[in-house]
Amino acid sequence: MNTLSVNTYNTQTFTHSHTNSDLSQKKKAVILASSAAGMTPVLAVLAKRKGFSLNPIKILKTPIKNWAIFKYAPKEKVVKYEDPAVILALASGSVAGGFVGGCLVDDKHNRKTKQREVLSQMLGNILVPVGCVGLGAKVYGKYADKIEGVMPQFKNNSKFFKVINKCLTKLPNAIGTIAFLSVGIYCGNKVSNFINDKLYNKKVQRNIKATDFAPHVDDVCMAVSMMNKDSTFGSKLGRIIPFALLVPGYQTGIAQSDSIDVIK
Repeated sequence: MNTLSVNTYNTQTFTHSHTNSDLSQKKKAVILASSAAGMTPVLAVLAKRKGFSLNPIKILKTPIKNWAIFKYAPKEKVVKYEDPAVILALASGSVAGGFVGGCLVDDKHNRKTKQREVLSQMLGNILVPVGCVGLGAKVYGKYADKIEGVMPQFKNNSKFFKVINKCLTKLPNAIGTIAFLSVGIYCGNKVSNFINDKLYNKKVQRNIKATDFAPHVDDVCMAVSMMNKDSTFGSKLGRIIPFALLVPGYQTGIAQSDSIDVIK
C-alpha cells in the first residue's frame, strides 16, 4: 500500500476497498477454502435435520445425486437452501470463514478493510436484497393468478407455441424478480455505505461491482422457489445457492485497501 503525504494543516484519509493482488493464487485458494469451511457446519446441521448421514463412509457409498447438497426432488426429504433463514446462515458462515482466512494470509493493515467488507457483503449483498426479493415474491404470490391470467396467449396448439405461451405467462414473474432484486442491490449498497460511514467515521464509498451480482443467484433461486413451491425447476435451481454464497466470503477475504493521506 502506497501512502502519499502533502504537508499542510490536517490529515484526512480516503479509503476504499479493492482486490488487487498482492495475494497469490495460493492465498486466494486458502481464502476460498476457508469460506467453504465456514459454511460446512451449517450444511452439516441442515443435512442432519433432514435425515442425511454425516458418516464419511456412508456418504462416499451414496450416489452423488443423492447427497444432501445435490438432492432436489421437491416432494422428498431435501434441504431447502432457498429459505431466507438458511441463506442468512450460509452467508454468515461463508463471510466469517472468508474473513478469518483473509486475516490469516493477508497483511494486518488490510484487516479494517475486510471488516468493512463484512458489513457490505452481509447487509448490502445479502440481507437487504433477500428481504426485497422475499417480500416481492410474497406480494406477487397473492396476485399471481390474476396477473398471469391477463397475459396474452397464442391459440395455436403446436408444441412451439405452447412453450411461447408458458414463457409469456411467467414473464411478469421474471420482470418482478429482476425489479425487486435491482432495488435490493441498490438500497443494500447505499445502506451499507451509510452504516460504514457512521461506524468508522470515514466516507466509505463502495460502488456496486460485477462480483456483487454473483451472490444474488441465491435471491433469484429463493424467489423462483417461493413463487413455484412444488416446481422441480425451482428445487434444482436452489442447489446452486451454497456455491453462489461462496462469493461474499471470498470477496471479504481478498478485500484490500488503498489509502491516500492528504494534509490540508
